[in-house]
Amino acid sequence: MEFLRPATWDEALAAKAEYPSAVPIAGGTDVMVDLNFDRHRPPALLDLNRIPELHTWEIGDDGVVRLGASVSYTRIIDQLTGRLPGLSLASHTVGSPQIRNRGSVGGNLGAASPAGDAHPALLASGGRVEVASAERGTRMIPIDDFYLGVKRNALEPDELILAVHVPSATAPQQFAKIGTRNAMVIAVCSFGIALHPEAGTVRTGIGSAAPTPRRATAAEEFIAAELADTGGWETRGELGEAVIRRFGELVAEAASPIDDVRGSAAYRRHALAVLARRTLTWSWNEYRAAGRAAA
Repeated sequence: MEFLRPATWDEALAAKAEYPSAVPIAGGTDVMVDLNFDRHRPPALLDLNRIPELHTWEIGDDGVVRLGASVSYTRIIDQLTGRLPGLSLASHTVGSPQIRNRGSVGGNLGAASPAGDAHPALLASGGRVEVASAERGTRMIPIDDFYLGVKRNALEPDELILAVHVPSATAPQQFAKIGTRNAMVIAVCSFGIALHPEAGTVRTGIGSAAPTPRRATAAEEFIAAELADTGGWETRGELGEAVIRRFGELVAEAASPIDDVRGSAAYRRHALAVLARRTLTWSWNEYRAAGRAAA
């Protein structure tokens, strides 16, 4: 196995072009597990740790956070909770402190596991993935189009992830996860939600309950229509129990779970409905409280 260690972004793209089958490694929290258990033995590893651009973040004039692919979960929690509350909540659930210090959203996207903790929050926020190749330059992939199948993403063989663009939150966001224990566990299922009052929409993200992370579009359309019809965005009135329950049902219907060692398909559907009801209630109550505080 070859070990490639570029010092610049251009060198990294050139190496990926020359060795398309090389597996990028930064935090190594997924790659090293596969290597240690002999689940994957790539012909080359492409070490990205020396690339400065991957370790920085910035906020654009439009309020979008450009998050370098190697910015750690710990830094997201410490530095970006106010801007990216949903992603910060998801980051809190990742592994142990040691894993959060090394792991990154870029790594989660590269692995494209349906159980990746960052995915539901990114779907709910409406992010975009900035990728590049030596031959074709840079392109942006909407997060909705990034996941193609189980551990498959929209990257071409010669492309690398440079950054993730995530809009700053303008209203409450939530993330919740169920695992077989309280910490250091792969999600049985997970759910993210973000309110977007300026657009009159609610976005969602489902994790570990389908071949890919996905949105619950019917649930989104239902709650958006309900809020539009009742003037809920303006009045910030209570959501009825029937509305919350129906939202949870639609989220569960959007999933395509399987039975595996972590849980049954039936349990995942039930749990998703519960998570959807809870996170909608939490985020809407927070939105109402913010309105009262501003009055």
